[in-house]
Amino acid sequence: MEEKRLMSVTSNPHIRDNCTTRKIMMHVIIALMPATLFGIWHFGAYTIAVILVTVVSAMFFEWLYEKLMHLPITVNDGSAALTGLLLALNMPPRIPLWICVIGSLVAIVLVKQLFGGLGQNFMNPALGARCFLVISFAKYMTDFSYDTFTGATRLAQLKSGELVNTFEMVVGNEMGTIGEVSVLAVVIGACYLILLGIIDITIPGTYILTFVIFWCIFGGHGLDPYYITGQLAGGGLMLGAFFMATDYVSSPITTKGRIIFGIILGILTGVFRVFASGAEGVSYAIIISNLLVPLIERWTVPKCFGYVKPEKGGKA
Repeated sequence: MEEKRLMSVTSNPHIRDNCTTRKIMMHVIIALMPATLFGIWHFGAYTIAVILVTVVSAMFFEWLYEKLMHLPITVNDGSAALTGLLLALNMPPRIPLWICVIGSLVAIVLVKQLFGGLGQNFMNPALGARCFLVISFAKYMTDFSYDTFTGATRLAQLKSGELVNTFEMVVGNEMGTIGEVSVLAVVIGACYLILLGIIDITIPGTYILTFVIFWCIFGGHGLDPYYITGQLAGGGLMLGAFFMATDYVSSPITTKGRIIFGIILGILTGVFRVFASGAEGVSYAIIISNLLVPLIERWTVPKCFGYVKPEKGGKA
């Protein structure tokens, strides 16, 4: 008797690839290791506790929610661990650990699971949680001081008119969140993802180019490389551009959509940095742009093959 097989019939196009969600998440986690290790080396051993507590609590809340809701347990796919790591890298180096737990709860339960889990979240969970924490616990989330480094970040100093060492900003000898301080470490990880084809250069490239053009026009310093370098190296712009703006779920899938998405990101970041009181703005720019993705995809979705525009009063 011929063996019966279950057949899955779906509409085209059919794309065959051996890459799984778990593999993608693991590659992104590996790509974040240079920034993670540099942050630990730069800020000290306490950052290890921040990272571990945030990652473990993110995985725990995903497991707990799915267990209570009688859903399939997906904690092994790596998405919760990646969310926890990204959130930890967006934390100040001396943040109280209980805030890390609250951040993981918001990211996993409120932003991700309540909207259907992986693939259904309307914004990047890590950034959504970070913005929640900045609003709720501004005193802790804006305190980047450690050891002998106190005061404002170099980006804030640059905005106030002070002179700073932009080379040290690129290398990472400054204050900031755990994962944003070293542009070199972030770029190394980004190159790893680009070479593997995990992320596309369209969104980060358009984002950075648009921001530079906006800054040159409205920043008040024209094409001055000193200020441009300082703006690109500070405030988590590179980390956001390559690791959070490129999130598969909360970014457009069409090429035109990605370009529009990157342009909106660059303009919003420029508006926040030039005209707002703060010096950063990357997190808010990304989550606002995430909310616009459904509209962007509606405008840029390609026409169906063979589609004929109906005439007035007639049928297609």
